[in-house]
Amino acid sequence: MPRELTERDISILKKLAPECGELTCSGSGHIFHSILPPVSNHFSEDTDDFIQRISRLSDDELTYITEMILKGEESMGCLPLEDIEAFVHLIHERLSKEIAQKVIAAYESGSECER
Repeated sequence: MPRELTERDISILKKLAPECGELTCSGSGHIFHSILPPVSNHFSEDTDDFIQRISRLSDDELTYITEMILKGEESMGCLPLEDIEAFVHLIHERLSKEIAQKVIAAYESGSECER
């Protein structure tokens, strides 16, 4: 379900993609409704770049994004599989195996693409 990004969301997005000037997809012109898809699909050059970017997250920010995923408010549906795996690995390493498994389950339950 699309959501309007909060100031906290925008702050995290700008931390992960400082070059993000506008909060719209350059291809479609649609406003971003999530943090991870634009970072993965619009700003990261490849999975290594995505990993470098998400590694900037504090544990508090990582927990926040994870909670949003579990509530169905943050999308992973249109991320490349390699980026999903990298994000889940980061959660496993920094938060817990259990939370990583919950994120995988949320993804597998049918996330649609939300920018």
